[in-house]
Amino acid sequence: MAPHHSMRIVLPVLCLTVAVTAAHGLRIDFRADLNHPYTGSSLSTDDVIIHAARASKARAARINARLARVLGNLSAADVPVAPLSDQGHSLTVGIGTPPQPRTLIVDTGSDLIWTQCRLSRSRRTTASRQGEPLYEPRKSSSFAFLPCSDRLCQEGRFFDKNCTRNMCMYDELYGSAEADGVLASETFTFGVDSKISLPLGFGCGALSAGSPVDASGLMGLSPGIMSLVSQLSVPRFSYCLTPFAERKTSPLLFGAMADLRKYKTTGTVQTTSILRNPGMETAYYYVPLVELSLGTKRLDVPATSLGIKPDGSGGTIVDSGSTMAYLVETAFRAVKKAVLETVRLPVVNRTEEDYDYELCFALPSGVAMGAVKTPPLVLHFDGGAAMVLPRDNYFQ
Repeated sequence: MAPHHSMRIVLPVLCLTVAVTAAHGLRIDFRADLNHPYTGSSLSTDDVIIHAARASKARAARINARLARVLGNLSAADVPVAPLSDQGHSLTVGIGTPPQPRTLIVDTGSDLIWTQCRLSRSRRTTASRQGEPLYEPRKSSSFAFLPCSDRLCQEGRFFDKNCTRNMCMYDELYGSAEADGVLASETFTFGVDSKISLPLGFGCGALSAGSPVDASGLMGLSPGIMSLVSQLSVPRFSYCLTPFAERKTSPLLFGAMADLRKYKTTGTVQTTSILRNPGMETAYYYVPLVELSLGTKRLDVPATSLGIKPDGSGGTIVDSGSTMAYLVETAFRAVKKAVLETVRLPVVNRTEEDYDYELCFALPSGVAMGAVKTPPLVLHFDGGAAMVLPRDNYFQ
């Protein structure tokens, strides 16, 4: 079981559909494939899960610190900067005309689209921190700098921003890295079976802290103004993740293709609301988690501990960059107590530093993992939707 977290719940999901209101008549319907974060890795499945747990813990701390800073409970200097998540699913896109293929980590927790660029006027282009070649604007006929009067420059939220020679320069504590650069416009090409080319504003620059893993930058999908879905007023998008241990690609669907009700599935498509934080502007999708149960037993978790507080703290967010879910302490203690009462195995008395989980059991000699019976962990959402997590989703 993953260790508890004290501020808010971070919830990665197997399938997410977000519907928004389109602001123009541009029809956006396409499918892209998400690359699994550990495709080609030599790590065993067990090692991959442990590695993902450590990365998830670092990212949860980073998200909570950023939100604490917005609330005024933490200074910018106290917000940790960790390496870019190597557990995030990525997307291969074509940038420019003709397209230059680049890999971007998909992030529902941030809005800026950016890639590392080779700009002669940039002071950091020589310090490339990626495996892929730098994107080269000089080789594209569709590249252009955005002026400081552009809406993205005027309304975009950055850690720091200034106008230099009518170019919008930014410095962003972005996700789990620090990036700086200049805002520009470019043609991005997406699609699997058929290609679609779309104009987007993006950040062209470099990393000054952190490092991407097998990627050139990030593709923001948050509700923020800079994200792909906001810039294009995409009415709906969905991503459905294949089983983590299989390391296969996963579909990312936009527009009409993202309506999951039109597909044949093994079960009923359940829905719940996407919430906005009433207390502050954030880059996250909130969902109304109201209750938890282990098997048929409803856990004693006050609903108030799961909801968004009036000051904007608390609540449950969906985060594509996290592999593990993190619960507020009240919820985690209730889950831990229920698991201890259910699993009839000796507890291993080790510290969290020895293992990557707070609660561990010893598997007796000769007993196969498959013989360990545990009921499903169920997350209940407002409106009646229930996300049923089988044993392997919370017990390793």
